[in-house]
Amino acid sequence: MRPYEVVIIFDAGLEEDAIRAVLDRAAETVRSQGGNPGRVERWGRRRFAYELHHRQEGYYTLMELTAEPATVAELDRVLSLADEVIRHKVVRIPDKAAGRARPVAAPESAVEAGA
Repeated sequence: MRPYEVVIIFDAGLEEDAIRAVLDRAAETVRSQGGNPGRVERWGRRRFAYELHHRQEGYYTLMELTAEPATVAELDRVLSLADEVIRHKVVRIPDKAAGRARPVAAPESAVEAGA
């Protein structure tokens, strides 16, 4: 399983319940596929640098999760179909930044000695 961050931009005019429903649906999608949804940070309303879908502001959220690539592809599909979501971006966190060590391969001399 790999660590990911997902930034989701909602329409700023949405009610809190609508935003919560989409975030719950995203977390349930990750859970149902065997992933682990982590914390969700609500950054709040922010002004866009340029107009998106005829809107000047959006409600930003950040979701951290660990999942397999197929699960993230399904999450990407779910978010792209949600009408409440203006934009979203999924980023895989490098192993170094996530604090995870890569598996160390056995030295070749040990492999040759056993053969």
